[in-house]
Amino acid sequence: MPESQTTRRFQPGVLTLATLLMLAGLVAVAGQGGRLPLLWLVGVALGVTLYHAAFGFTGAYRQLFLGRGSRGVQAQLAMVALTTLLFAPLFAHGDRLGLELYGAWAPLGVQVAVGAFLFGIGMQLGGGCGSGTLFSAGGGDARTLVTLLCFCAGAFWASLHMGFWQSLPGRDAVVLGEVLGWPAAALLQAAVLAGLVWLLRRRGPEEPRSRDAGDAGHWQRLLRGPWSPWVGAFVLTGLAFATLLLAGHPWTITWAFSLWGAKAALLLGWDPASSPFWSAPFQGAALVAPVLGDTTSVMNLGIVLGAFTAAALAGRFAPDLRIGTRPFVAAVLGGLLLGYGARIAFGCNIGAFFSGIASGSLHGWLWIVFALPGNWIGVKLRPHFGLAD
Repeated sequence: MPESQTTRRFQPGVLTLATLLMLAGLVAVAGQGGRLPLLWLVGVALGVTLYHAAFGFTGAYRQLFLGRGSRGVQAQLAMVALTTLLFAPLFAHGDRLGLELYGAWAPLGVQVAVGAFLFGIGMQLGGGCGSGTLFSAGGGDARTLVTLLCFCAGAFWASLHMGFWQSLPGRDAVVLGEVLGWPAAALLQAAVLAGLVWLLRRRGPEEPRSRDAGDAGHWQRLLRGPWSPWVGAFVLTGLAFATLLLAGHPWTITWAFSLWGAKAALLLGWDPASSPFWSAPFQGAALVAPVLGDTTSVMNLGIVLGAFTAAALAGRFAPDLRIGTRPFVAAVLGGLLLGYGARIAFGCNIGAFFSGIASGSLHGWLWIVFALPGNWIGVKLRPHFGLAD
């Protein structure tokens, strides 16, 4: 029997540390000006939600392929559909409201397909996706920290090869809102996603719902979890909407990993002038700017601290630094594949799939078509690395 949430005490010492770190981070980003303090708080809320709802794409896909239920995938598809309906009016009429908004629009091509496929394998070996790696690391999963470090290394590695990947066959971004009109595009995508949820529900009985919360009341469960994946989906939708309004672009994750990897390489003597990618104006400016001046970095760090806080509230923060040799190798390989795949595919499960489709970009659909086979292969490889299903 799993330990009941009512018998597990929250950790006041860890919670105090998490609170101090969040306040320190808030003060630090406030010094950068703009809307960064609000985006920091959105990131913290994302981390709390992801942790309490255990809203990871990796585990949900694994459960689906192993025939153990699809509730997690259903919740994710519903989240994408609802966010699509919320984003469309902003993209259609944002300029009338004085909003300068950019969607997660990216080209279609071989590099997206290959990157998504590699990312899918990396998800299962590394034990997390873009968002899952952040909230698992914040929750104290030591193996995921290895994955995260290699994620950054892989993303930077891929950035050095972007010229090659962009030379492969492809075409410019296809934005359904511009092709069909935003109302028709949003309704079409929402209908397709709703149809997929319906098909998954017809596949068979769902996995039993967790009773780990015991007899906890509503307020206690809100603070300490666990949350239903459906609750997580609705909260994440609202936070994604807030991100678009505050940042001017949808929720993304893996650009920051590329940037962190590049900044680490700078410390080791790497010359950014040797890379066409990092010599471009935006990337070059990001390299010399403070990390806390980067929107995605601020939100990512907020997610880690939000998950850290949620783990303390749930009484679950207990890092185990013992990592077996094979799981460690899997984390290294998985992290490198995650980073490399995300960089060349213009994003991960959040930036390419979730935000891409919600922005009406066809590359989001291409991404998931190739990421799923990669996940299937990753699931088959897990036992060879001593990873439990």
